[in-house]
Amino acid sequence: MSETPGFGLPLIEPAQAQKHVTVNEALGLIDGLMQLRLVSVSLTLPPATPGEGHAYLVPSGAVNAWAGRMGEIALFSNGGWVFIIPKAGWTAWVSDEARRIFFDGLGWQGGELARSLTGAATLGAVLEFDHVIGAGLTSLSTGMIPAKAMVLGVTARVTADITGSLTSWTLGVEGFETRYGSGLGLSAGSYAEGILSSPTTHYSAEALKLSATGGEFAGGTVRLAIHYLSLTVPGM
Repeated sequence: MSETPGFGLPLIEPAQAQKHVTVNEALGLIDGLMQLRLVSVSLTLPPATPGEGHAYLVPSGAVNAWAGRMGEIALFSNGGWVFIIPKAGWTAWVSDEARRIFFDGLGWQGGELARSLTGAATLGAVLEFDHVIGAGLTSLSTGMIPAKAMVLGVTARVTADITGSLTSWTLGVEGFETRYGSGLGLSAGSYAEGILSSPTTHYSAEALKLSATGGEFAGGTVRLAIHYLSLTVPGM
């Protein structure tokens, strides 16, 4: 049966019987692929009870019905899996990661702001993680500023009251303890908007440093978000 060149939608043949079957199949593909939303890009085991119209990007190591389909989009349509090979220029929203990705013809890229003909790209990203504060004067984050990241700023939200003898706290890195904020609040809901006047590049991975002012930390939780750019090199 003939198909459309873009989404591979089935076309009705002359004098075809049961035309509604072909039309319904095409509508199912359109519904799943237009404004593409991927439930996940990391699941290797197909879900036991997938939702009708749900789409997944098949990763390396996928098994069962997805075996041998790495890099393809698995769309559950009309009660079964349909596999679609993406084309350069397609974009998708990854629901379980809350981010947008872009297919460049070879692989899926995240946070692409601009790209050259051979693949040099400027990528924008936000790395968010929760940091549990331990007792002491300072607390280093387990989440790290990535190597070769050009940081635009760091934002934060207190999600569980910061306790201890301190009166406020600062947010920065080793040697620049107030780079992203000082005099910050202790109660849940307090926040920091550490926007830099000039981006700062970190050539090695580096932890964020929280420092107590006027006392020491006893506990608390802060959600930290590192806003940064990274660069990729041109292709051959």
